[in-house]
Amino acid sequence: MKTKIKMPLRGSCFCSFGILYLFLNSFILPTASYTLKDCRVTQNRQAICQNNNLKVFPKDIPARVTSIELSGNKISRLSKTDLKDLPNLLRLHVTRNRISKIESSTFVVQISLKVLMLNNNRLCKLQEGMFDGLVNLVELRLTSNQIQTVEPASFKSLSKLSILDLGHNKLCHLTNFFVQHTPLLTHLYIPANKISTFHSWELSNKSTELVTLDLSQNELMFFRLTAGIFPKLKTFNLEDGMKKGIVWEVNDTSYLSSVVRLDISGVRSSIHGLQHVLETFNSSSSLRYLHLNQINNSLQVLINVSCKIPKLSFFEIRNNGIKVIRSDLLHSCTYLKKLDLGMNEITEISNNSFQSLRLLNTLILKSNCLTSVPYAVRKTQISTLDLSCNNINVLGCDDFANMTRLRGLYLYNNPLLALKDCVFKDLVNLNILMLQNSSIDQLNGAFKENTPNLKTLSLINNTLTVLDHGEFKALKSLQTLSLKGNKLEQLNDGTFFGLSSLTHLNLESNKITEITNSTFGDLKALKTLNLRSNQIKYSSVEPILYPPFAELSQLDTLFISAQTRYHKRLNFPQNFLQGLTNLSILYMESNHLTSVHPHTFNYTPNLNELVMSKNFLTDIPDSLFSPIQRLKSLYISMTMLRSLDFLLHANLTELEMLQVSYNTFTVIREPVMLSLPALTDLDMQGNTFTCNCDNAWFLQWVITNQQTQVFNAYNFECSYPPNLKGRKLLQIDVRSCTVDTDFICYISTACAVIMTLAVSFTHHFLQWHLVYAYYLMLAFLYNSKNKEKRAHQYDAFVSYNANDEGWVLGELLPKLEDEQGWRLCLHHRDFQPELFSSSRRVHKRISYPL
Repeated sequence: MKTKIKMPLRGSCFCSFGILYLFLNSFILPTASYTLKDCRVTQNRQAICQNNNLKVFPKDIPARVTSIELSGNKISRLSKTDLKDLPNLLRLHVTRNRISKIESSTFVVQISLKVLMLNNNRLCKLQEGMFDGLVNLVELRLTSNQIQTVEPASFKSLSKLSILDLGHNKLCHLTNFFVQHTPLLTHLYIPANKISTFHSWELSNKSTELVTLDLSQNELMFFRLTAGIFPKLKTFNLEDGMKKGIVWEVNDTSYLSSVVRLDISGVRSSIHGLQHVLETFNSSSSLRYLHLNQINNSLQVLINVSCKIPKLSFFEIRNNGIKVIRSDLLHSCTYLKKLDLGMNEITEISNNSFQSLRLLNTLILKSNCLTSVPYAVRKTQISTLDLSCNNINVLGCDDFANMTRLRGLYLYNNPLLALKDCVFKDLVNLNILMLQNSSIDQLNGAFKENTPNLKTLSLINNTLTVLDHGEFKALKSLQTLSLKGNKLEQLNDGTFFGLSSLTHLNLESNKITEITNSTFGDLKALKTLNLRSNQIKYSSVEPILYPPFAELSQLDTLFISAQTRYHKRLNFPQNFLQGLTNLSILYMESNHLTSVHPHTFNYTPNLNELVMSKNFLTDIPDSLFSPIQRLKSLYISMTMLRSLDFLLHANLTELEMLQVSYNTFTVIREPVMLSLPALTDLDMQGNTFTCNCDNAWFLQWVITNQQTQVFNAYNFECSYPPNLKGRKLLQIDVRSCTVDTDFICYISTACAVIMTLAVSFTHHFLQWHLVYAYYLMLAFLYNSKNKEKRAHQYDAFVSYNANDEGWVLGELLPKLEDEQGWRLCLHHRDFQPELFSSSRRVHKRISYPL
C-alpha cells in the first residue's frame, strides 16, 4: 500500500466546504491516471517500458494502447492476470527479459494481437495452452531461448500464423507441430539449433505454404526430401548448416524448382556434396540469387557449376580469400546481373575478367586490397560500382573512361588524398557518389565541369579546409551534399554557386566561424541545413545588416546547435532568423545562450518544433514565443529555468509536447498548465519540487488529468520543506490543501439568493398564517411552561341554554363522563362562588381553542 505523507499547510484556514468538495471530486469525477509509473504512452498509443529493470509486468498500462515495448527488463514470468485488461494490443515486445514460464491462458484476451516478440528469454518448453487466444497472431519470435521441447498442441490456436522464428534454441528434431496447426505459415526460421537430420515427412506429409525456410547453422548430416512439400518455397538458407559428408537426397529436382534464393555459405561439406546440392538447381530451377561465401575449397569448380544455373542473376562470393581474379574465373557466368566479390583479399584483377558478363549491372569489390581502379571495370556496362574500403590512393583521369552508364559510384574509405579535375569526366549519368572517409584535402575542380546529373554527393570526414568559388557549379541536379566532419573554416561567397536544386546541405562538425547572406544566397531550394558543431559566434543581440538566411525562404529544418566548443557564450542577433518564413524545425541547443531577444522568432511564424535545451536561459521573455503559435513541440531542458510563467503569455494553444526537464523551478502554477490546452506529453523529470500547498493543484492534476502524460512523474522528488526532502511528490497527501474558493463562493451566493427568495415569498403570501402560527406557538410555550404549576379540577366547562338542558343532561353528560371519563363543570351542579375566578381562568383556557 502506498504511503501518503500529509502536506504542510500554508497561509489560511480551510472550512468544511473544501472537504465536501474534495469528497465529491474523489468519488464523482474520474481518477484513472494517464501518468504511468514505469512506462510512457506515445501519441500513436504505444507504451514504452524498456530498460526499466521491471521484475513484473506493469499493471497501470491503459487499455487503449495497441503496442507495448518491454524489452531489456527482468520479468521472469507472464501470468494470466498480466494482460487481462489489454484487449486492444496489436504488438507485444518482451525481448531480453528472464521469462521462463508463461501461464496457460495468459493471452486469452489478446484476440487482436498480431506480433509477439519473446526473443532472448529463458523458455525451455512450449506447452499446451501457452498461446491460447492468439487467433489472429501473424508473427511469433522465440529466438535465443532454451527451448528443447514443443508439445503437440502448443500452436493449436495459431491458425493465422505466418512467421515463426525458433532460431538459436536447443531443438534436436523437426516436428510437424510447426505446420500442423498453422496452415498459413509462410516463413519458418530454425537456425542455430541442434538439428542434424531433415526428413520431409517429419515436417509435413502434404504441401505447405512455406516461402522461406532457414536451416542455417545446424550442421545437417542428412537431408531427405521425398515429397513436394515446398511448392512455394522461394528462400532456402543452409548457411553453415551442412557437415562434411552430408547425405543429400532429393528424389525429384522439381521439389525445389521454385527456390529463388539459396545460401550455402560456410558449409563444411565435401566438394562432391556441394556439387550435388548445386546440381539440384541446374535444370528447371528458378534460382536467381546464390550466396557462396566462405567456401575456400575448389571454388572454381563450384563457380562453374553455379554458373550453369540458367536464371542465376545475383552471385555473392564473399570472404573466400580470393587474391587474384583471373579471366577464366567467371567466364561461364554470362547471365549475371549482380556480382559481389567483397571481403576477399583481391589485389589484382585481369583486364578481361568481366568481359563475358554482358548483362552485368552491379559490381561489388568492397573490402579488398586494391590499390587502383581495375582496368577491367571499363569493359563493362555496369551502372553501380562499389570500390569502398580498399587501398586506392590515386584516381586517374581514365579510371572511369567511357563508363557513361554508371549511376552509383562508392569510393569511401580509400586514402584518396586529392582529386583531379578530370577524374569524373565521362560520368555524365552518375547519380550517387560516396567519397566519405577518404582523406581528401582538395577537390581541384572535380565538380566544376563534370557529373551534371549527380544527385547525392558525400564528402563526410575528409580534410577539406577551403572550397573555391563555384566548386560545385556543374552539379545543377545535386539534391544532397554532405560536408560533415571536414576542417572548413570559412565559406566564401559563391561557394555553392550553381546548386539550384540542392535541398539538403550538411556542414556539421567543421570550424566555420562566420556565415553571411551571400554564403547561402544561391541555395533557393534548400530545405534542410545542418550547421551543428561549428564555431559560429555573435557578440550581441543587436540586429545585423545581412542576416545569413535571408534568401532561404524554402528552408524547413535548421540545425544551429553546439557552436561553443571554443568559446563560452553565444548570443544570436535578434534578426538572425530573418527570411525563414517556412521554417518548421529549429535546433539551437548547447549554445550556452544567456539571453534570447524577444523578437528572435518574429520571422518564423510556421515553426513547429523548437529545441533550446542545454543553455543558460534562467529567464525567458514573456513575448518570446508569441509569434510562433503553431508550435507543437518545445524542448527547453537543462537551461536553469526558474519558472514556467513565460508560457502564460505565449498563447501556445497547439503545443503537444513540452520538455522542461532538469531545470531549477520548484512550483507549477495552475494557470500555466491551463494555458496549454492541447498538451499531451510533459517531461519535467530532474526538477526538485516544493512539497507544500503551492503544488497541491499540480499534484492532483498529474494524477487525475486524462489528456497530458507527465513522464516519470512517480520519481519526482521534494526539495522543500527539509523534513520532506527526497520524498516522492506523488506520495504527498494534498487533501488538506484542496479548498476551492470559487466553489465556496458559489455555494454561499446560491444559499443567500434562495433564502432571500424564500423570505420574500413567505412575507407576501403567508403573512397572517405566520401571525397565527406565532400566537399558537406562544400559547403552546406558555402552556408547557406552566403545566406543572397548576392543578385543574375539571376537564371542561359546559355552557348551554336552558332549552338544551335536557339534551346536555340526557345525552352529552353520560357520553363524556360515563363513557369517556371526562369531568365536566356544570353551572347548576358544580358552580360555586368561591371558585369563580378559577373557573373563569379554566373557561378561558378551554374556550380559546374552541
